Amino acid sequence: MIQIINTGVANIRSLQAAFDRLGCTWNLTVNAEEITTASHVVLPGVGAFAAAAEAIDELGLREAIIDRINHRESATLCICLGMQLLCESSEESQSAKGLGIIPKAITRFGEGVKIPQLGWNEVRPLDNGPYARGEAYFANSYRLETAPDGWGAAETDYGGTFISSIWRGRTLACQFHPELSGSWGESVLTQWIEGITC
Repeated sequence: MIQIINTGVANIRSLQAAFDRLGCTWNLTVNAEEITTASHVVLPGVGAFAAAAEAIDELGLREAIIDRINHRESATLCICLGMQLLCESSEESQSAKGLGIIPKAITRFGEGVKIPQLGWNEVRPLDNGPYARGEAYFANSYRLETAPDGWGAAETDYGGTFISSIWRGRTLACQFHPELSGSWGESVLTQWIEGITC
C-alpha cells in the first residue's frame, strides 16, 4: 500500500493514475502514524512553498515526515514542491520554514530563461544513480542549486545546471514529475516501489 500525503496543495490525480497503471494500491492519508510506519509514502506538492509548509504543520505531520526520512529505512518519494520542502527555506517565501532535512535554501531561476520551466528536459544522474538518464516533465520556477552532502544527485540544465533529483537510502526526491514523464517516468516509479536502495 502506497500512502500519498494529502496536503491539499498537490494535484494527485496524475500520480494516482500512474500507480493504477503500475498495478499498485494507494491511499490518501493525513495520519501521522501511517506516514511514520508505512512501507511506501509519497510527499507530492504543487504551488507555493509557504502554503505547503503551513499545510504540513496544520495537519501535524512535520515530525512524522522528518522521522521517516532521517531515521527509518522505508521508501519515501518526494515530488516537485515535495522535494523543495526537504530544504530549510525558499526564496519564494523566506519566512516559511521547510522541513530542514537538507540544510540548503531553494532559489529562483535567474534571468534569461522563461519562468516557470514548463515541459520536457533531460535528467542526468551522477555516478551510479537509481535510474538511467532520461527525459522528464518539469513545472518549476525554483530549484536546488547544488547537491547536499551525503546524497546522490541528478542534474538538469535550465539557465545553468541545477539539481533535478536527489537520493539517500530509500528516499528519492524529484523536482520533475515522474508520473507525467511517460515510460521513463514509470520506470523511475517502478524502481522506487521495488525497493532499490540508492
